[in-house]
Amino acid sequence: MSQYKIIFTGPVGAGKTTAISSISDTPPVKTDATASDMTKSRKASTTVAMDYGVMNLPGGEKVHLYGTPGQERFDFMWDILTAGGIGLILLLDNSRADPFQDMRFFLEAFGRFIKDTAVAIGVTQMDVSHQPTINDYHKQLQALGLKPPVFAVDAREHNDVSLLVQALLYSLDPGLVGE
Repeated sequence: MSQYKIIFTGPVGAGKTTAISSISDTPPVKTDATASDMTKSRKASTTVAMDYGVMNLPGGEKVHLYGTPGQERFDFMWDILTAGGIGLILLLDNSRADPFQDMRFFLEAFGRFIKDTAVAIGVTQMDVSHQPTINDYHKQLQALGLKPPVFAVDAREHNDVSLLVQALLYSLDPGLVGE
């Protein structure tokens, strides 16, 4: 039985905890604490260590889902969580002031890991903020020399998050998905 590990990352409030909760086949483990800094203007609690869930694939394979804290002050957890990972899902909140800056920051922060694995990008809150568009994200990524899968996702929707995970798995190995 194969075991895979996927890491979810992105800025505070992008939907990492929600995404893992929407696709985990087991109740997710969350390490939320009351927000005490500028995060509290966006939400009452925030992830301080990690979120963890499991997605069962056909044939008994399992995908272990780890969500990183979004705040840079917890970046020491990022290296710990990526160890042994096969890929990264980057969630970006389209309603933030500069989602492209967030994208560049996380792509750089996880650059070595992405280089050795793969990344898929999910853009949340597109129903709240229609700009930038997915095409704008593709243009920004192309300027960086990257062509990862990019989707508009609702982190609350199982099918949206599942599609993002499948796109990541497919970009790693087309044989992993759809057998």
